[in-house]
Amino acid sequence: MDISPRLAPGSPVIKSYGGGGFRIAGVRHEGSQIVYADGVVAWPAAILDADAETALLAALDDVQGVELLLIGCGPSAQMLSVELRQALRERHIAVDGMDTGAACRTFNVLLQEGRQAAAALIAVG
Repeated sequence: MDISPRLAPGSPVIKSYGGGGFRIAGVRHEGSQIVYADGVVAWPAAILDADAETALLAALDDVQGVELLLIGCGPSAQMLSVELRQALRERHIAVDGMDTGAACRTFNVLLQEGRQAAAALIAVG
């Protein structure tokens, strides 16, 4: 019996990461990306610093319904700034920071569950 979840064609399943980018829904995306249930947007971030946080918050202004944001911080997890956590709390978005690989895997599970999640992913080499 097939128990694999049925996703709509073109769903942004993250198939792989590394080499400075991601393969999402069969398409290679270079550099860091923000992935939503409805698509993918480039994110100008090489590290999670104040500029990356500002760009992330601006991108989230254009998206409705995100309840959970995963942040892939690169090759290892790091503490998220108090300012970023507060800004997301004000938008009623829960956040979890982890390494990029874990964020990719977790996003795929949440996507399959139909959760209103997004992943901001810093590309790794």
